[in-house]
Parts: sequence; C-alpha cells; structure tokens
Amino acid sequence: MTTFPALSFELPPEDRASSPYTGYTRAHWEAAADGLLHAAWRWATPGGARLDLPGPPSHSGVRSDGLEGFARTFLAAAFRVAGAGGEDPHDWLERYARGLGAGTRTPGRDDAESWPVILDHHVRGQPMVESASVALGLRLTRPWLWDRLDPAVRDRTEEWLRGALRRLPAANNWYLFPYTVAGFLESVGRGDAETARARERALELLAGWYRGDGWYADGDGRAFDHYNGWALHLYPTLDAHLAGDESALALHGARLREHLESFSLMFGGDGAPLHFGRSLTYRFAAGAAVGLGAVSGHTPLAPGVSRRLVNGSLRYFLERGASGDDGLLSLGWHGPHPATLQSYSGPASPYWASKAFVALLAPAGHPLWTSVEAAAPCEGPDRVLSVPAPGFLVQSTRADGVVRLHNHGSDHVQPHEGESAAGADPHYARLAYSTVTGPTSAANPADNHLSVAVDGVRGTRRRIHPLGAGHGDGWGWAGSWHVPVFPAGPSAFPGLRVESVTVARGRHELRAHRVLGAPDGARAELTGWATEPGGPVRSQLYGLHGWDAREEVRAPQGTAFTRWAVLPRLAGDAAGAVVLVALASLTADPGAGALESAVDLVDVRRDPDGDATAVTVEVGWAEDGSRTRIVFGRDAVGVDHS
Repeated sequence: MTTFPALSFELPPEDRASSPYTGYTRAHWEAAADGLLHAAWRWATPGGARLDLPGPPSHSGVRSDGLEGFARTFLAAAFRVAGAGGEDPHDWLERYARGLGAGTRTPGRDDAESWPVILDHHVRGQPMVESASVALGLRLTRPWLWDRLDPAVRDRTEEWLRGALRRLPAANNWYLFPYTVAGFLESVGRGDAETARARERALELLAGWYRGDGWYADGDGRAFDHYNGWALHLYPTLDAHLAGDESALALHGARLREHLESFSLMFGGDGAPLHFGRSLTYRFAAGAAVGLGAVSGHTPLAPGVSRRLVNGSLRYFLERGASGDDGLLSLGWHGPHPATLQSYSGPASPYWASKAFVALLAPAGHPLWTSVEAAAPCEGPDRVLSVPAPGFLVQSTRADGVVRLHNHGSDHVQPHEGESAAGADPHYARLAYSTVTGPTSAANPADNHLSVAVDGVRGTRRRIHPLGAGHGDGWGWAGSWHVPVFPAGPSAFPGLRVESVTVARGRHELRAHRVLGAPDGARAELTGWATEPGGPVRSQLYGLHGWDAREEVRAPQGTAFTRWAVLPRLAGDAAGAVVLVALASLTADPGAGALESAVDLVDVRRDPDGDATAVTVEVGWAEDGSRTRIVFGRDAVGVDHS
C-alpha cells in the first residue's frame, strides 16, 4: 500500500458520497488555498510587498522573485475571496492592499519593499509576467480591494501596470500579460488607446497561433504543451467571462470546449496530468482549463467529470509532497526535482498553480460542486485519440489508469532558431510521455528516443515535422520526421533523416522507423520507458525487425517519479536506408503479459511495381487477427488497420 507524506495544513473530512473518487469538496479547495497562503505569508516583507520565499533565485533575481511571490499568491487569494462573494475570513485582501501600497511607492528602488519596474522580456522581464496576476487579482476582487484603495495607491498601481503595455513581451503567451493588464484597466474606467492596442495586438497573434482541434502553438513555432490550458485559453476566456462579452466568449469558449475534448483524456486515473512540456512545477495548474470550462459553461464535460478531474489533480499533488513540511510548494513535481525546472524558475514560481483555483469562481450551489463525481475519461474503455493539429496521439488504458502521449508535433523550437543539440529539451524531444513516468535527464540515456549513432556519438531530435495522424475504432496513429542533430563533429550528415510512426491499440505501441542517408558504420538505438526497477509500473520493449541487440540501461539521475530508473534499449545497423520495427508497452497492470506473443506476423517489403522508395510494414495482431499496415513513401506515410 502506498503511503504519502502528511500535509502541513488541515483539510476537511472526505466526502465519499459526493466525491467517490477523491473525497474532495469545494471546502477542500478553500482549505488548500488558505493553507498555501498562510505558509507563503510567513516570508512576507514587513510592508507585505514581497514574499521572499526561501530557495535559490531565478535568473531574474531576488527582488523579482519576491514580487512573483506576492503576485502569484494574490491570484489564489483573489479566486478564494471572489468565489466566496467577498467573504474573507483570513483578511487576505487587507494584506494584499497593504502590499500594493508599499510595492508601488518607489518602483525600482533597491530596498525591502519596492517592486522592480517592468522592462523588455530580455532585460529581466519577469515582472511583466507578474503584472498579469496582479491585474487579474485586482479585477476579481474589485469591490472589496480596488474600490477601497486610497486614490494615490490606485494611481501608482496603474502607472506600474502600464509598464507592461509599453515594453516588449517574449514572442509567445507573454502577449497575454499586457492583454490582461489592459483588460483590468478598461474594466475600472482607465482604458485608452494604449490599452486598446495591447488587446488588439494580443488577439491578432492569438488568432495566428490557433492551429485547430482546440490547440494553440505557444508562439510562431510548434510548441504545444500545458500553456494551452493555463495561459492561452485561460486569459482570453476568463477575460470575456468577467466582462460579460458574449461575442468574445462565444469564440474563445468554443475553442476551449474543443480543447477539452482531447485535453480531458490527458489525466491519469490517479489524477496526474501528463508530465510533458516546460514549467511542470506549476503542477495542478494543469486543471485550470477544466475548471474554467465548468465556470464559463464552455465545456464538453459533464459537471461530475470536471469535478473528478480538478479534484483528482489537486489531491494527486497535495498527497505526494508538493508542499513540504513548511507548507510551501517546492520546485519540482511530487517534491523537489531540479531536472523539472527551467532557468526562469524561482522559489515562488510553483505558485502559478494558483490558476487551478479558478474553479472556486463556481459558487457552492454550482453543478461543479453539487454533481457527484463521475469517472474520468481515462477510466472508461481503453481509448486511442489522435489530435492532428499538435501532432499528438493519446492512449489510455482502463486496467491501470495510465495515459500516454505520443509526440509527433511539439518541439519548442522557434522558426528562426537553428537546431543545436545543446538546446535539446527532454520535455519535448522524446517520442512519448505519460502520467506515471518522466523523461530521463539530459545527462542520462534518453528514454523513448530513436537515435542514430555515428562513431559512438548519438544524434538527438529537435525540430519535429508532422506526417499526419488519425484514429479508428480502438486504434490510432501519428507520424513525424526529423533530422538528427549531433553534439560533436558534423552538425548533420547530408541526406540523413529519420521517419517515425507510432500505432497504438490497447496498451501496445507499435513503433516503426525508417532511417535514410545514414553513413557507413552508423547504428540506430531505440529506448523504451524509464521506470523504477521492481516498481509497479513496467516498461517493455521487443524488437520485431531490424534489431540485433537488446540491453537494459541505467539512468542514475532518475526521473520526476523515481530516484533511480532503468530503461530497455534496442540497437541495430542503420547505414544507408533501413526500416526498424519494435513493440513497446508501459503498464501498471499486474496481469499484462510479455510482448512476444502479441504479434504473429511481421512483414517488411518494398513495392516492386511502384515507387522504388516505398516500404510497407505489415504487422499481424495475435489477439484478434487484425493487421496494421504502414507505408513509408516519398515525404509521406500512410497507415491503415483492419
């Protein structure tokens, strides 16, 4: 039986009648917000303008980190108080009002209270990020905070916030920070041409970043990750909801609804969101889009399903040590985990998790809280869902509640950026991610990776070019290609290219790869999932075609889920043009058998009468006699299953 660390703050008794899966109620959310806030405020400056939480600073510096502590916890307090109709039993808003006055009195001064001024994103621009949380918190609590502030403090706060409208954001979701600031200023009668232009610019960019299927790219490239839910959908949809702008809400709400069609499947049976992409230390902020869908009414999910998902995500992290003995959210996943972090991560960064408390905007009588919890999407029949716009294939199994994401489209490489192995990010470069495993660190063997090794130097996957995706009854596929990038020696070999296709059915993952243009002596290596040795989650990898060696390799730095990990690895010759096929599995089902008996036919052949470059891979499934056919053509792949 798994035991979890005790929380440093008290939660109400469980209610298994209304929440049979988690026991959580709305009161648990209020208690969690209060507990996290009490712990953070122990580290406030005397004037309350900064919360200087303990820990190593981010690259923006200690003063910016202190502002981050104020702004991000303010967002939790704002959702908490606004959702209670202004009831504030712990006087949170009084504290934040005092902090606003102290922080804006002399911005930029090097003292204990003054906030840093807002600058361009590349000049320690983090305060621009925090301006959005300050603005949104003020908008949510206007009757009880903003309207009661001294007029001089209101004027100073406006002037500080306007720095976000006058400086250059990063070329991604950052444009929604001045958008949010402008929305607040307009809501309190302080709008002008400057606020209007900030909002217009953000919406122009957002329209271009929308790629379909409910998914935005985070900028001009192909970065698809949790920023969809906790930023790209949250800010415009919540803005329209608060403004009562039915036209804008119809647009953004429809996109949120479509996003939740696929995103709702990306939570495991234990409540965990997918461990994929950057800023994972924001943890249960992953549930913000689900909560906002319920609050705004723009969701495909029944209220009981939404409740199950948001409750499950919050409980998952609280009971696994996300807040330590001191009650502070740590920098990591379950507990502290440095490999999960980015250089912009500081001691208060995890408090973007506050966005999950948007669910509290649903009052106690809302269906989100009165409906009985219902099964999460992953707790129904086994599912395979393709999401073509981001290049995702989502695979869930009811027996163990595990969800896997096969990534054939998200790479976090900007269009203007050169491909360098030094920039390889384990949170985007791997072929697959899940709710029960994390990627190995860059210093250890890469999990779920097809590498071409030349003279012992392994190439890595950077820019990912989708080749398509689709699904049918109980199965689905996604494919992509990439040019391997090497950390030493030639940056690339002329003509070298790797094409990859994943076909999922049940718990099985059929992985087929075509390597083109590899130099003499090149070897290909394919790894599987990284798991705890002897743990409840098992990783399997079985070679079907083209491999001549198999071994188990170690990842001593572990993952966000285990201190120490092992992973299976296949190897084979890759010179010239080769096709490599394997079967993989990640399972926590103790009854799951070996992979060797899952397939009874493997046929790899060229078409003698057609395209000389075409190769067909046909695999027969022993369970039901069905066949999967993958055709690698010229710059295209085709997949069918019957």
